[in-house]
Amino acid sequence: MLLEIKGLSKDFDDTRILFDIDLSVDEGEVTCLVGPSGSGKSTLLRCINLLEQPTEGSIVFDGEDIVQKRNEIYRVRRHIGMVFQHFNLFPHMSVVRNVMEGPRAVLRMSKDQAEAVAREQLEKVGLSEKALQRPGNLSGGQQQRVAIARALAMKPRLMLFDEPTSALDPELVGEVLSVMKALADEGMTMIVVTHEMGFAARAASKLVMLEAGRIIEQETPREFLRNPKTDRGKAFLHQLEWLATSE
Repeated sequence: MLLEIKGLSKDFDDTRILFDIDLSVDEGEVTCLVGPSGSGKSTLLRCINLLEQPTEGSIVFDGEDIVQKRNEIYRVRRHIGMVFQHFNLFPHMSVVRNVMEGPRAVLRMSKDQAEAVAREQLEKVGLSEKALQRPGNLSGGQQQRVAIARALAMKPRLMLFDEPTSALDPELVGEVLSVMKALADEGMTMIVVTHEMGFAARAASKLVMLEAGRIIEQETPREFLRNPKTDRGKAFLHQLEWLATSE
């Protein structure tokens, strides 16, 4: 078991956002978190990476409760990569320099080592020919693929994706999902917050639905997408028109 979350709750001021979350992720598993906006999906992801400190509960990563390791937060994050909705690339740096930055600053690689790693990851996401471009010269989909390469350059054991296609024009979504599907096929352990149910159906090992800060369904994609157990799950899929298009 690579990740095991038990009894995780999160408060902001006097408001509870997450309630008693239990979730486990095996190595090589792809878990998709789905649910309506405001259900707590992104907050859960940010707790896993300790961008938010849980109010209660434990997050055991590779046998270690990382909630108790708040003084070692940067060491923990070396092994947990994260890709956000927005790309957050350095506009004044070339693409390859953006990808090199983490290995140089955190892993203390030499410039030559970091560049070799960066170019390897850019090739993996299909952007080796853009290495010397500035991010502003790239499409949104290409920038998000650079952001994925930047996270992969740190050699994480777990990758977190927080709605990585939500800021993209519809015609650019496919190129990012294609890279993510390839990572899943290679055995990368991933937790993905997404509304892209087609991707979840093709790539996920497990689909977890949150509602109002609680897990209400946790099934294989086939089970959830064909036969959701709760009325809320059925309503959610009908809103996405999944059931209508998959029958």
